[in-house]
Amino acid sequence: MPFTSSPRLRAAALGALALATALSPAAAASPLCYRGVNLSGAEYGARGGKLGTDYIYPSTKTIGYFASQGMNAIRLPFRWERIQPALNGPLDKGELKHLHQAVRDIRKSGMTAILDPHNFAQYDKKSIGTGDVSPEAFADLWARLAAEFSGDEGVVFGLMNEPFDMTAPDWLTAANMAIAAIRKKGATNLVLVPGTLWSGAHSWTKPLKGGSNGKVMAGVRDPGNNFAFELHQYQDADYSGTKGECSRAADARQAIADVSTWLRKHKARGFLGEFGGTKDEGCLAGLKGMVEQVSADSDVWIGWAYWAAGEWWPEAEALNIQPRGKGTPPQLQALLPALQSGPADPDLCAPKP
Repeated sequence: MPFTSSPRLRAAALGALALATALSPAAAASPLCYRGVNLSGAEYGARGGKLGTDYIYPSTKTIGYFASQGMNAIRLPFRWERIQPALNGPLDKGELKHLHQAVRDIRKSGMTAILDPHNFAQYDKKSIGTGDVSPEAFADLWARLAAEFSGDEGVVFGLMNEPFDMTAPDWLTAANMAIAAIRKKGATNLVLVPGTLWSGAHSWTKPLKGGSNGKVMAGVRDPGNNFAFELHQYQDADYSGTKGECSRAADARQAIADVSTWLRKHKARGFLGEFGGTKDEGCLAGLKGMVEQVSADSDVWIGWAYWAAGEWWPEAEALNIQPRGKGTPPQLQALLPALQSGPADPDLCAPKP
C-alpha cells in the first residue's frame, strides 16, 4: 500500500489494512486438534501376505521424523481382510500384534493414531450391503477393534476410507451400526465418519441416487456424541489427486469453506482426512490455502492429514513427502507454517454437547 502524507487518508489506509489483516484466513487461523499425515503401507497387497515383503507398517524413524516437524497425528491405513480374515470372525492375532505395535510407536512419539480400514467400503471387492458383506459384518469389525483400543483417547476410529460404490442411505445404515457397536463396547474414542462418493468436500451436497451426503449423513447417530465427519479434497481437474496438476486449487479451498457452512448449520465437526498436491508452485499455494481455510474455520474443523508418505512409496510419486535425505519435501515446507501455531485449546477438541 503506497504511503500518503494526508493524516486522514493515512488513518483510513491503516484502518483498511488492519481490517484486511483481521479478515484474512491466515491471520484468523487457530491451532487445530490434529495436524498430521497418512503413512501408507499396511494397506498394500492382497489379503494375507507377508509383513516386510507384501506390506509394511511405518517405522519408528518415519514416525519420529513427522513428529519432529510438528505433526501430532498419523492416519494409519490397513487392510480389513488382513486384520479379519473371515467376516464376523476373530481378528488375526499376528496382524493385530503388528497393528498394536504401530499404534504404540505412534503414541510413544506423542502423536494420535487414526485407525483407517483402507477398503473403500469393500471386503474382497464386494461392497458393504452386497452378498455376505452385511452392515452387521462391518459393525462386527468395529466391535472387535473397539474392544482392543477402547479407553485410549490417543486412538481415533476412522470408520472406513472413501466408500464409493453404494448410496448414501446404505452407507449411513452401515456407519450408524458400526458406531453403535463401538459404543456398546464402552469405547469413548473419537469416531470419524466419511460420506460416500469418496467423501469429497466438493461433492458433499451434490445430488446422488438416494440423496446427497449433505442431506443423508446429517442422520449420523452417535450414542457417545464424539464424532466428526471425514472429508477428502484434492486440487486436480477431477478432484482425484491422480492428475499431477492443481487446476482446481481455488475450487478445492472453496469446497472446504462450503463444508464449513454446512457443519455450522448442523452443529457438527469436520476432519480433512486426505488432501495433497505436487511440487508445482500452484499446488503448493493450494496446499497452504486449504490448511489456512481449515484453520480459519477451526470452530468446526478439528484438523487435517496430508496424503501421503510411507517407506515404500516411490520417490517419483507426485504427492509423496516421505523424507529421502534430500531436504524437506516442498509440500511439507508449504505446511510448516500451519505446524508452528502451537497446541490447540483442549476445549475445542473435546466432544461437543
